[in-house]
Amino acid sequence: MTAAEGELLDARGYLVLENFMSPALLAELRDRAEQLWSEEGERAGSEFKLEPQTRRLANMVDKGEVFRSIIAVPGILDYVRHVLGPEFKLSSLNGRSANPHSDWVQPLHADAGAVADANGYWVANTVWLLDDFTPFNGALRLIPGSHRYGKLPQAVLDDPSAPHPEELLITGTAGSVVIQNAHIWHGGTANRTGEPRRALHAFYTRRDHPQQQYQKRLLRPETQAALAPELRRVLALDDPLNDELCAAATGMSGFMK
Repeated sequence: MTAAEGELLDARGYLVLENFMSPALLAELRDRAEQLWSEEGERAGSEFKLEPQTRRLANMVDKGEVFRSIIAVPGILDYVRHVLGPEFKLSSLNGRSANPHSDWVQPLHADAGAVADANGYWVANTVWLLDDFTPFNGALRLIPGSHRYGKLPQAVLDDPSAPHPEELLITGTAGSVVIQNAHIWHGGTANRTGEPRRALHAFYTRRDHPQQQYQKRLLRPETQAALAPELRRVLALDDPLNDELCAAATGMSGFMK
């Protein structure tokens, strides 16, 4: 991460890393995600939540080595560390596909309903684009700088689903990765095209907050046994504090609150 990128992430709350993935990685992520959507059918994403006019996947760390390969990429974790500080963990790895010809617009939200606390920011998200994000196919919208507001959109907006005068559509080519300070107000838009718009969301939280999806409970023993030490650390599998936090509460999706 360059100093200029850090300044932009601080000021705007997001960065777009164009063409970050290799063509081979992009193809493998797409193929495995589509395989899971086919296999899981209407149950897909039910470990976390379902969403109107949208295909979901959840607990993806447990569902393929290719997914595990993206959650601890050093170049990505540098950006996460810039937002959250040195002590953080994966909170969840989910998939989201906006259905063709949909009119569903996610309300503006901050992930996990997060507002910065006395220790600073505590959520960051990375969006792995499996398709081009265009103005027409359900691209991400966000309000630049809103991570600094210290308020949630549902607390101050009459209708968080309505267009916002300061919103910006985040577009990019398949294979790119969007880095977000996930306190930023954001949401998915309607997909008015005939093709799905697919992405993966590797979501991280500061060590002193619960995971959105408690990885130790969700990951099969055989998956856990095969993980390298760095992955175990990122997943907080040997962290007693995480066990305690997740026994008391689990981080929710901000737009479900």
